[in-house]
Amino acid sequence: MTSNFSFQKESALREEIVWVGKLMYERGLIVATDGNISARLDDDTVLITPSGLCKGLMTSDQLITIDMAGRKVGPDTPTNKDLKPTSEITMHLEAYKQRPDVLSVVHAHPPHAIALSIVGISLADCMLPEAIVFLGLTPTTPYATPSSEENARAIREVIAGHDALVLQRHGSLTVGSSPLNAYYRTETLEQIARITYMLNQLGGGQPLPAFQVEKLIQARQNWDLARAADEADFCEKCGVCHLEGQHLQTQVFGLNRTQANGSQGDLVRLITARVMQELNRQQ
Repeated sequence: MTSNFSFQKESALREEIVWVGKLMYERGLIVATDGNISARLDDDTVLITPSGLCKGLMTSDQLITIDMAGRKVGPDTPTNKDLKPTSEITMHLEAYKQRPDVLSVVHAHPPHAIALSIVGISLADCMLPEAIVFLGLTPTTPYATPSSEENARAIREVIAGHDALVLQRHGSLTVGSSPLNAYYRTETLEQIARITYMLNQLGGGQPLPAFQVEKLIQARQNWDLARAADEADFCEKCGVCHLEGQHLQTQVFGLNRTQANGSQGDLVRLITARVMQELNRQQ
């Protein structure tokens, strides 16, 4: 896998994570000791934020290095030796295991997104062009206890085909090519949630017509933003099951669905996850 990535130098990555923590805190996407951020250092190790610290006041030397089993492997310095990795470590590692293309994970507590998830209003609709192009249709996972293996299971199937998730009653999870890239997706998700909240206050709105959605999907594909869940999502939610006379060509880790090895299995997993989500909602 290493040949597919150009890993950033650790010092630069530490500074970027600290910057993202400050942005999240200043913009009200986290408060107190909420939230966590991580980034791959290489194939075997991840840089992650510590537990119990305000991410808006964090320093780069407080970040912790873990292996893919979640064990702390460094650094052993006076400012770091007594710190422990975030309690959400299993969720971060699950995202990396399911998405070899992902280099960073951001978990935040955006208030509008959380509020909408509690009252059952989904962000997976065809209202906003920016949402369609940059995030696709953002699903909401069933409620799971934070900082638990249950929480990792809740995202396991869904993260395979999406870059942004709403965690019911808990927050958001976004992934990307860098901490800043994943953070931008968090900002976009909360902006979509804020607009969705306003629309509901104003009595709702009409989704984009299918032909407009088709153009946005094409832009999403042209910019290499398409993901494994797109075909099923846009067909189910927007009624766009074909594009220019052909089935939508879903991207799986940068490959066309008809080119990517094992992509049929990914599609089956995503469909299975969707069925399980519906069953959980009915319980």
